[in-house]
Amino acid sequence: MSAPNYQASDFLAALQCLMPRGLAWPRDPTSVMAQVEAGLAPTWQRHTEQNNNLLVDAFPSTSVQLLPEWEAALGLPDPCAGEAPTLQGRQAQVVARLANSGGQSIPYFIQYARTLGYAVTATEFAPFRAGQSAAGRPCGNQDWAFTWQINSALNTVTYFRAGVSGAGEPLELWGNAVLQCELSEIKPAHTYLNFDYH
Repeated sequence: MSAPNYQASDFLAALQCLMPRGLAWPRDPTSVMAQVEAGLAPTWQRHTEQNNNLLVDAFPSTSVQLLPEWEAALGLPDPCAGEAPTLQGRQAQVVARLANSGGQSIPYFIQYARTLGYAVTATEFAPFRAGQSAAGRPCGNQDWAFTWQINSALNTVTYFRAGVSGAGEPLELWGNAVLQCELSEIKPAHTYLNFDYH
Protein backbone atom coordinates (compact mmCIF):
# COMPACT_ATOMS: atom_id res chain seq x y z
CA MET A 1 0.00 0.00 0.00
CA SER A 2 1.43 3.37 -0.96
CA ALA A 3 1.55 6.30 1.42
CA PRO A 4 -1.31 8.78 1.06
CA ASN A 5 -0.58 11.98 -0.84
CA TYR A 6 -2.71 14.72 0.65
CA GLN A 7 -3.23 17.97 -1.24
CA ALA A 8 -3.26 21.47 0.24
CA SER A 9 -7.06 21.47 -0.04
CA ASP A 10 -7.21 18.34 2.15
CA PHE A 11 -5.18 20.03 4.87
CA LEU A 12 -7.29 23.19 4.64
CA ALA A 13 -10.52 21.20 4.98
CA ALA A 14 -9.16 19.18 7.92
CA LEU A 15 -7.96 22.31 9.73
CA GLN A 16 -11.31 24.04 9.26
CA CYS A 17 -13.13 20.97 10.60
CA LEU A 18 -10.94 21.01 13.71
CA MET A 19 -11.56 24.68 14.51
CA PRO A 20 -13.99 25.56 17.30
CA ARG A 21 -17.47 26.81 16.41
CA GLY A 22 -18.47 30.41 16.90
CA LEU A 23 -18.35 33.90 15.43
CA ALA A 24 -14.62 34.26 16.18
CA TRP A 25 -13.82 31.28 13.94
CA PRO A 26 -15.27 32.10 10.50
CA ARG A 27 -15.29 29.50 7.77
CA ASP A 28 -15.87 31.96 4.96
CA PRO A 29 -13.09 31.45 2.33
CA THR A 30 -12.61 35.25 2.06
CA SER A 31 -11.97 35.72 5.81
CA VAL A 32 -8.47 36.49 7.05
CA MET A 33 -8.38 33.26 9.08
CA ALA A 34 -9.27 31.13 6.04
CA GLN A 35 -6.65 32.93 3.95
CA VAL A 36 -3.96 32.28 6.59
CA GLU A 37 -4.93 28.63 6.75
CA ALA A 38 -4.89 28.42 2.93
CA GLY A 39 -1.41 29.97 2.97
CA LEU A 40 -0.12 27.34 5.43
CA ALA A 41 -1.69 24.31 3.74
CA PRO A 42 0.87 24.06 0.85
CA THR A 43 3.66 23.79 3.44
CA TRP A 44 1.99 20.76 5.01
CA GLN A 45 1.43 19.26 1.57
CA ARG A 46 5.15 19.68 0.76
CA HIS A 47 6.17 18.13 4.09
CA THR A 48 3.87 15.15 3.51
CA GLU A 49 5.35 14.57 0.04
CA GLN A 50 8.89 14.67 1.44
CA ASN A 51 7.97 12.36 4.32
CA ASN A 52 6.41 9.88 1.89
CA ASN A 53 9.59 9.98 -0.19
CA LEU A 54 11.84 9.45 2.85
CA LEU A 55 11.64 5.66 2.66
CA VAL A 56 12.69 5.68 -1.00
CA ASP A 57 15.37 8.29 -0.32
CA ALA A 58 16.80 6.37 2.64
CA PHE A 59 18.19 3.64 0.37
CA PRO A 60 21.48 4.66 -1.26
CA SER A 61 20.65 3.22 -4.68
CA THR A 62 17.59 5.51 -4.98
CA SER A 63 18.68 8.37 -2.72
CA VAL A 64 18.53 11.96 -3.94
CA GLN A 65 17.86 14.26 -0.98
CA LEU A 66 19.94 12.18 1.46
CA LEU A 67 22.74 11.38 -1.00
CA PRO A 68 25.09 14.07 0.41
CA GLU A 69 24.74 12.49 3.87
CA TRP A 70 25.56 9.03 2.47
CA GLU A 71 28.57 10.47 0.65
CA ALA A 72 29.83 12.32 3.74
CA ALA A 73 29.58 9.12 5.81
CA LEU A 74 31.66 7.21 3.23
CA GLY A 75 34.29 9.87 2.54
CA LEU A 76 32.96 10.87 -0.86
CA PRO A 77 33.62 12.60 -3.15
CA ASP A 78 37.02 10.96 -3.20
CA PRO A 79 39.87 13.42 -3.89
CA CYS A 80 41.52 11.12 -6.45
CA ALA A 81 38.44 10.81 -8.68
CA GLY A 82 36.64 14.01 -7.77
CA GLU A 83 32.90 14.27 -7.61
CA ALA A 84 31.00 11.87 -9.85
CA PRO A 85 29.30 14.08 -12.45
CA THR A 86 26.04 12.13 -12.60
CA LEU A 87 23.44 11.20 -10.03
CA GLN A 88 23.55 7.52 -10.98
CA GLY A 89 27.35 7.58 -10.74
CA ARG A 90 27.20 9.05 -7.25
CA GLN A 91 24.59 6.48 -6.19
CA ALA A 92 26.65 3.61 -7.65
CA GLN A 93 29.76 4.78 -5.80
CA VAL A 94 27.87 4.94 -2.49
CA VAL A 95 26.35 1.48 -3.04
CA ALA A 96 29.74 0.00 -3.98
CA ARG A 97 31.38 1.34 -0.84
CA LEU A 98 28.52 0.22 1.40
CA ALA A 99 28.36 -3.26 -0.13
CA ASN A 100 32.13 -3.65 -0.08
CA SER A 101 32.72 -6.69 2.10
CA GLY A 102 36.42 -6.86 1.34
CA GLY A 103 38.21 -9.43 -0.69
CA GLN A 104 41.33 -10.16 -2.68
CA SER A 105 40.08 -12.44 -5.41
CA ILE A 106 39.69 -11.52 -9.06
CA PRO A 107 35.92 -12.26 -9.01
CA TYR A 108 35.58 -9.87 -6.06
CA PHE A 109 37.23 -6.99 -7.95
CA ILE A 110 35.21 -7.70 -11.10
CA GLN A 111 31.99 -7.62 -9.05
CA TYR A 112 33.07 -4.42 -7.31
CA ALA A 113 33.66 -2.79 -10.72
CA ARG A 114 30.26 -4.05 -11.90
CA THR A 115 28.61 -2.42 -8.86
CA LEU A 116 30.29 0.85 -9.91
CA GLY A 117 28.82 0.42 -13.41
CA TYR A 118 31.89 -0.88 -15.29
CA ALA A 119 32.24 -4.12 -17.24
CA VAL A 120 35.82 -5.31 -16.76
CA THR A 121 38.00 -8.39 -16.97
CA ALA A 122 41.22 -9.08 -15.11
CA THR A 123 44.59 -10.51 -16.09
CA GLU A 124 47.08 -12.03 -13.68
CA PHE A 125 50.80 -12.13 -14.44
CA ALA A 126 53.68 -14.33 -13.33
CA PRO A 127 57.45 -13.98 -13.73
CA PHE A 128 59.22 -16.02 -16.41
CA ARG A 129 60.24 -19.46 -15.22
CA ALA A 130 62.45 -21.74 -17.28
CA GLY A 131 60.62 -24.92 -18.17
CA GLN A 132 57.23 -23.52 -17.08
CA SER A 133 56.76 -20.36 -19.16
CA ALA A 134 56.13 -20.32 -22.90
CA ALA A 135 59.04 -19.54 -25.17
CA GLY A 136 59.17 -15.95 -26.33
CA ARG A 137 57.66 -14.51 -23.16
CA PRO A 138 59.57 -11.55 -21.78
CA CYS A 139 61.73 -12.15 -18.76
CA GLY A 140 60.62 -10.21 -15.74
CA ASN A 141 61.57 -9.88 -12.13
CA GLN A 142 59.69 -11.21 -9.10
CA ASP A 143 57.40 -8.15 -9.09
CA TRP A 144 55.35 -9.83 -11.84
CA ALA A 145 54.17 -12.35 -9.26
CA PHE A 146 52.36 -9.47 -7.55
CA THR A 147 51.10 -7.67 -10.67
CA TRP A 148 47.60 -7.84 -12.09
CA GLN A 149 45.66 -5.81 -14.60
CA ILE A 150 42.11 -4.56 -15.04
CA ASN A 151 40.94 -4.54 -18.67
CA SER A 152 38.18 -2.11 -19.53
CA ALA A 153 36.76 -0.20 -22.45
CA LEU A 154 38.72 2.93 -23.32
CA ASN A 155 35.70 5.08 -22.71
CA THR A 156 33.01 3.58 -20.52
CA VAL A 157 29.82 5.43 -21.45
CA THR A 158 27.19 6.33 -18.88
CA TYR A 159 23.90 7.24 -20.53
CA PHE A 160 21.25 9.61 -19.22
CA ARG A 161 18.31 7.56 -17.92
CA ALA A 162 14.89 9.05 -17.30
CA GLY A 163 13.81 8.57 -13.72
CA VAL A 164 17.39 7.86 -12.59
CA SER A 165 19.47 10.77 -13.87
CA GLY A 166 19.08 14.32 -12.61
CA ALA A 167 18.15 17.48 -14.47
CA GLY A 168 21.09 19.22 -16.07
CA GLU A 169 23.20 16.07 -16.47
CA PRO A 170 24.80 15.27 -19.84
CA LEU A 171 23.08 12.76 -22.12
CA GLU A 172 26.29 10.72 -22.33
CA LEU A 173 29.40 10.77 -20.18
CA TRP A 174 32.70 9.03 -20.89
CA GLY A 175 35.43 8.13 -18.46
CA ASN A 176 37.04 5.63 -16.13
CA ALA A 177 38.36 7.90 -13.36
CA VAL A 178 36.06 6.48 -10.69
CA LEU A 179 36.94 2.89 -11.64
CA GLN A 180 40.66 3.56 -11.47
CA CYS A 181 40.43 5.47 -8.20
CA GLU A 182 38.20 2.97 -6.39
CA LEU A 183 40.14 -0.14 -7.41
CA SER A 184 43.50 1.49 -6.67
CA GLU A 185 42.31 2.22 -3.16
CA ILE A 186 41.03 -1.27 -2.34
CA LYS A 187 43.71 -3.35 -4.07
CA PRO A 188 45.89 -5.49 -1.81
CA ALA A 189 48.79 -3.33 -0.58
CA HIS A 190 51.51 -5.73 -1.74
CA THR A 191 50.29 -5.82 -5.37
CA TYR A 192 50.84 -3.68 -8.43
CA LEU A 193 47.67 -2.82 -10.36
CA ASN A 194 47.75 -1.84 -14.04
CA PHE A 195 44.84 -0.61 -16.12
CA ASP A 196 44.49 -1.52 -19.79
CA TYR A 197 41.94 0.50 -21.73
CA HIS A 198 41.16 -0.79 -25.20
